Amino acid sequence: MLSVKVKCPHCSKSLMNAGTKLDAAPSIEVNLTYAGKHAPLYLSSLYGSYKAETALPIPLGKVAGFRCPHCKADLKSTRKCDACGSQMIAFELKAGGMVQICSRRGCKKHVLEFQDADSELQAFYNSYLKSTK
Repeated sequence: MLSVKVKCPHCSKSLMNAGTKLDAAPSIEVNLTYAGKHAPLYLSSLYGSYKAETALPIPLGKVAGFRCPHCKADLKSTRKCDACGSQMIAFELKAGGMVQICSRRGCKKHVLEFQDADSELQAFYNSYLKSTK
């Protein structure tokens, strides 16, 4: 599997956390909010993995908020989930493009987008080649 490297779409700071690994790779760290409570959320950076760790329990089917741990900006995108209708959460790929995940716990919908398909897809592919060596 490919480990994606992401950054905040607002402040452009890295969301990668090498100190907390999931699936033997650096995790993606965001601040999770639910029912007036906040806690760090660590997501697997392996594309296609749904592994996550947090101390904040969220019931299956409930929608949570996601914020950048650096600038505190809301990571909601303008896109709605095609599967459940919830708001999608957006991360910029360091190689160019976006990856979006659903904000509803248990929904596995995610989207990978490239603005400049030729150059960003090539950078994504090159990143994949480096991770398989």
